[in-house]
Amino acid sequence: MENEHEDVVFLRDLVKTSRQKVHQVKWADRDGSARLTTLSQAEYTRLNAMARAQKISPGDVLRQAAYIPVVR
Repeated sequence: MENEHEDVVFLRDLVKTSRQKVHQVKWADRDGSARLTTLSQAEYTRLNAMARAQKISPGDVLRQAAYIPVVR
Protein backbone atom coordinates (compact mmCIF):
# COMPACT_ATOMS: atom_id res chain seq x y z
CA MET A 1 0.00 0.00 0.00
CA GLU A 2 2.85 2.40 0.85
CA ASN A 3 4.45 1.76 -2.53
CA GLU A 4 1.27 2.82 -4.34
CA HIS A 5 1.21 6.07 -2.37
CA GLU A 6 4.83 6.79 -3.34
CA ASP A 7 3.97 6.12 -6.98
CA VAL A 8 1.05 8.56 -6.83
CA VAL A 9 3.25 11.25 -5.26
CA PHE A 10 5.93 10.63 -7.91
CA LEU A 11 3.42 10.91 -10.76
CA ARG A 12 1.84 14.03 -9.29
CA ASP A 13 5.27 15.66 -9.03
CA LEU A 14 6.06 14.76 -12.65
CA VAL A 15 2.87 16.43 -13.84
CA LYS A 16 3.57 19.48 -11.66
CA THR A 17 7.09 19.78 -13.06
CA SER A 18 5.91 19.39 -16.66
CA ARG A 19 3.58 22.36 -16.22
CA GLN A 20 6.39 24.68 -15.18
CA LYS A 21 8.13 26.92 -17.65
CA VAL A 22 11.55 25.57 -18.58
CA HIS A 23 14.60 27.49 -19.71
CA GLN A 24 17.41 26.26 -21.94
CA VAL A 25 20.96 27.52 -21.53
CA LYS A 26 23.53 27.03 -24.30
CA TRP A 27 27.13 26.62 -23.22
CA ALA A 28 30.42 24.97 -24.25
CA ASP A 29 31.82 22.03 -22.28
CA ARG A 30 35.50 21.62 -21.32
CA ASP A 31 36.22 19.80 -24.57
CA GLY A 32 34.53 22.53 -26.60
CA SER A 33 31.40 20.55 -27.43
CA ALA A 34 28.16 22.51 -27.48
CA ARG A 35 25.72 21.74 -24.68
CA LEU A 36 22.10 22.65 -24.08
CA THR A 37 20.92 22.36 -20.49
CA THR A 38 17.23 22.51 -19.60
CA LEU A 39 16.48 24.14 -16.25
CA SER A 40 13.35 24.65 -14.18
CA GLN A 41 12.30 28.19 -13.32
CA ALA A 42 13.86 27.91 -9.84
CA GLU A 43 17.16 26.55 -11.21
CA TYR A 44 17.29 29.25 -13.87
CA THR A 45 16.65 31.99 -11.31
CA ARG A 46 19.45 30.71 -9.11
CA LEU A 47 21.86 30.34 -12.04
CA ASN A 48 21.04 33.87 -13.21
CA ALA A 49 21.72 35.25 -9.74
CA MET A 50 25.12 33.52 -9.73
CA ALA A 51 25.87 34.87 -13.21
CA ARG A 52 24.90 38.44 -12.27
CA ALA A 53 27.07 38.29 -9.14
CA GLN A 54 30.06 37.31 -11.29
CA LYS A 55 29.04 39.65 -14.15
CA ILE A 56 29.12 36.83 -16.71
CA SER A 57 26.49 34.93 -18.69
CA PRO A 58 24.68 31.85 -17.34
CA GLY A 59 26.41 29.80 -20.04
CA ASP A 60 29.79 30.92 -18.75
CA VAL A 61 28.85 29.87 -15.22
CA LEU A 62 28.05 26.37 -16.51
CA ARG A 63 31.29 26.29 -18.49
CA GLN A 64 33.24 27.12 -15.33
CA ALA A 65 31.25 24.52 -13.39
CA ALA A 66 32.38 21.85 -15.85
CA TYR A 67 35.85 22.16 -14.32
CA ILE A 68 34.67 21.44 -10.77
CA PRO A 69 35.97 17.97 -9.83
CA VAL A 70 33.52 15.25 -8.85
CA VAL A 71 33.76 14.31 -5.16
CA ARG A 72 33.45 10.61 -4.44
